[in-house]
Amino acid sequence: MSSRLREVAAVNARIVADGAYTAENGTRVVVRPALDAAIRGTVSHPPEGALSVPTGTHRTAFEVTAEGSLGAARRLHLAGGGRIAVLNFASARNPGGGYLGGARAQEEDLCRTALLHPCLLQAPDYYAAHRASSDLLYSDRVIWSPDVPVHRGGDGRLLAEPYPVSFLTSPAPNAGEVLRRDPAAGDTIRRTLHRRAERVLAVAAHHGAHRLVLGAWGCGVFRNDPHDVAGAFHAHLTAGGAFSSAFEQVVFAVWDRSPVSANRAAFAERFTPATDPA
Repeated sequence: MSSRLREVAAVNARIVADGAYTAENGTRVVVRPALDAAIRGTVSHPPEGALSVPTGTHRTAFEVTAEGSLGAARRLHLAGGGRIAVLNFASARNPGGGYLGGARAQEEDLCRTALLHPCLLQAPDYYAAHRASSDLLYSDRVIWSPDVPVHRGGDGRLLAEPYPVSFLTSPAPNAGEVLRRDPAAGDTIRRTLHRRAERVLAVAAHHGAHRLVLGAWGCGVFRNDPHDVAGAFHAHLTAGGAFSSAFEQVVFAVWDRSPVSANRAAFAERFTPATDPA
């Protein structure tokens, strides 16, 4: 846990309270209208229930890149185009995971860089349901948070021009702990990933996302096999899948400290040769 990152969370809380901040270049930036709209628009989707999904006509472009989720989102934003949605590799039980305590993981980074945390607080049912259950596969609940202001750059500096990114908050199964308790649970985990990936994509399509940033969902401390995660998304996004023409562009942003990443390689095998962002 980092005291510096705890301070970032505290500064973000003040920005939320004030509805504005002063950027590094001295510009006064008002985020209140956009933030209020994101908070009002946050929807907690239960694990079941039909979602209207528009018929897609896209020939999806896939990328596998060595960058963080919001690095990919910023690149897509600068390129122009339709609504961008990022998958938040979420804690099932705590809004933002360890964000307030200064923890380092993908969800915490999203909450530091975008004003996502107050949106997650609008979905108490998501967290209550998971806290009430001992099932470490978790559930297919998905929180949709639309057009959340991204107010920091990758270096943590406050931006003079925040930009909107939508978020899909969904927990991957805790595969490591599930397998520790039941070494024969591999097929159950794979079926769970397949079903949950479908639900995430359905929520994204339902809300009009055209460009997605996905990644090695649950392949860190939860120890999901990246080949299983890549396979789950591949089944739904490519020929024969329900979402094969639903999205204009899908980026699998797989950042790793090592230039040779087993996680990134698993997605590259399924989608495209791994590339660095242009």
